[in-house]
Amino acid sequence: MDPAEFYTGIVPTVFNVLRSTHFSAERYRTFIQGHGSPALELGCGDDGPFYELAAMGLDLEGVDSSADMVRRGRERLAAEGADAAVHHQRMEELKLDRRFASIYLAGPTFNLLPDDATALRALRAIADHLESEGAALVPLWIPPPTPTRQIGVMQSARAGEAIARSTVIQEDYDTASRTRTTTIRFELITDAESIVTDREWIIHWYDPHEFQQLAARAGLESHFITVDDEQVEAHLYLQS
Repeated sequence: MDPAEFYTGIVPTVFNVLRSTHFSAERYRTFIQGHGSPALELGCGDDGPFYELAAMGLDLEGVDSSADMVRRGRERLAAEGADAAVHHQRMEELKLDRRFASIYLAGPTFNLLPDDATALRALRAIADHLESEGAALVPLWIPPPTPTRQIGVMQSARAGEAIARSTVIQEDYDTASRTRTTTIRFELITDAESIVTDREWIIHWYDPHEFQQLAARAGLESHFITVDDEQVEAHLYLQS
């Protein structure tokens, strides 16, 4: 399956129920306040900072590569009465009719781009959509290998009337290509049916120097802020 279609079918439901990491909207609200509106979130999904910021009435738009996520996101915005647009586009093929003072990704969504060539296209698209004095925030993550003791161990939680399960089946951790490919089995079980799908979750990473070189080729200057031992934020500006 195309990596851009990872979050389709039952995967968003299972993933949302079982995930352990949630990103606060405050970090991104502060970034937008510092650099201005309108703002754009890349990979907005159907949950997270974008929807909190939309509820605050900020001038922002969202983009996601998954048609299922876009549908779910639009339904949520309509139900909450929020005035924000969500577009079905890949970030490396971004083509919107306005530029933005602030562009950001909430969490290491950029790492879902499967290789350097795709990442470069995405950075060029970001440059094309930035206002002249605008800025982009791109969190970067270098993932560790999944511990051996966790492979084959099922996680389970209730999702409404259903049971959501996920199990890491196998993993390839390739430092040469800077890519972790994890095969995960997702299950959604109800009294009426049991749906099972296996997906490859591809995480492609960069150290700051490698990312800085890619950004420069896209016409962007990079400044880095260390968040913790695993994550760095790249702040990008159009080259003067």
